[in-house]
Amino acid sequence: MDIKLITGDINKIKADAVIVSIFEDAEGSELEKDLDKALAGAVAELRKKKEIRGKASELTVIHSLGKINAAKAAILGLGKKKELDAARLRSAVADACRGLQRKNNVELALALPETSLSVSDIGRVTAEAAYLGSYSYRRHLTKEAEYGDIKSLVVLFETKLDKDEFDRGARKGEITAQAIRLARDMANEPSNHMAPEDMADIAEKVGRESGVKVEVLDRKDMEKLGMGGLLGVSQASFEKHPPKLIIMRYKGGDGESWDLALVGKGLTFDTGGISIKPADKMEDMKFDMSGGAAAIAAMSAIGKLKLKINVIAAVPATENMPGGGAYKPGDVLKMFTGKTVEVISTDAEGRLILADALGYLVKEAKPRAIIDMATLTGACVIALGGITTAAITNNQPLCDKVIRAGSVAGERIWQLPAYDEYKEQYKSDYADIKNVGGRPAGTITAGLFLGEFVGETPWVHLDIAGTAYGEREKGHLTKGGSGVPVATLVSLAEMLAGE
Repeated sequence: MDIKLITGDINKIKADAVIVSIFEDAEGSELEKDLDKALAGAVAELRKKKEIRGKASELTVIHSLGKINAAKAAILGLGKKKELDAARLRSAVADACRGLQRKNNVELALALPETSLSVSDIGRVTAEAAYLGSYSYRRHLTKEAEYGDIKSLVVLFETKLDKDEFDRGARKGEITAQAIRLARDMANEPSNHMAPEDMADIAEKVGRESGVKVEVLDRKDMEKLGMGGLLGVSQASFEKHPPKLIIMRYKGGDGESWDLALVGKGLTFDTGGISIKPADKMEDMKFDMSGGAAAIAAMSAIGKLKLKINVIAAVPATENMPGGGAYKPGDVLKMFTGKTVEVISTDAEGRLILADALGYLVKEAKPRAIIDMATLTGACVIALGGITTAAITNNQPLCDKVIRAGSVAGERIWQLPAYDEYKEQYKSDYADIKNVGGRPAGTITAGLFLGEFVGETPWVHLDIAGTAYGEREKGHLTKGGSGVPVATLVSLAEMLAGE
């Protein structure tokens, strides 16, 4: 997609559709007035009849009938002027791009009014909006699409802006959005096409394209390292889809130490194992590797952006299947750290594979900060729905940075309490701890379980069970995999790199 900034006459732009953005509570811009004049007062008439109100994401399409160079004019509402921020602009532009694309408008122009956003932010947000709003997953559909991909987006302002600054922002937006699209593609892929070995192959491809070194540990490596959690969960899949531990390393900063570590849950299909899940909606368990997809995709963006930071990532990838060789409730597993865990439910497997990956990175990499992300608990969906990601931490300053990074990225994060009293719920009579703490505060106890394996390393756990996928088509979000929290991770890496 070609995204560029121009100045000039809106009526002379050649495009399938030209989008003029307006506020709900402000007079029209000169660009809107120029368009209205060319369309013989059609915009003013629709405003007068309140068919155009300027409410956020409201889109009104007018056929130009040859009165301007573009075939159509679209009036896009941005809501109240004082409330416009990067997230709201991203959402509105994404909605407009999606709506117009589905009418087979693939060459677009966007006229924006003056805002408080920086030129770089405008470039980044519009690029993200265009790439993410127009996303669709069609790999296994045999019928030809009724509309094509957006080819170009020309951004138009009344006043001359710094083109180089806009281009830098647009490039960042494109790289981040392409990483999010990668995470979406991986999550949307059915599990017979996205097994642990497939995740490893994608990580290696990402490494070649983005300057990230990739190492893949196999079952024998895990046995030598004593990764009882990852090995236990994967037992029933040893023959067909053995587990992988994908390690990705990006060195963009000074020195040899690791500034940031990422750990993503790569459960390529979760039946629940012996503690089998209900059949209803089990097909959604292909999304249980969304955290791992996010980690791989974030490393892609971090590498391509050439951030001045050292980042290491680990993705434990496996299936959780029933079978004669499967691990069972009552089993005791010895983890990489030496800690023992009693298995109460084989459907609480994510924390077991993450625990080994967290412990491994803490010991081998000694990072200054570590973030894990996982579709970990159904309790998180009940508590926060599909709107907000939950956070658990042992370090408030780091958590504050993660939440701020999420805000910049347009991904909401809400911190949950982490009081020591919750830890009583997962004490075991037969091992050091057990893998389920009961129904109360399930998201909190699952997060604190992971905290048992990070020691004193500053750490934040992100439970994306409600935000990793969904049925909503709103703003930059589409049906299926969302790519959350790729944008947050990239924003955090930029923040830590001082960019």
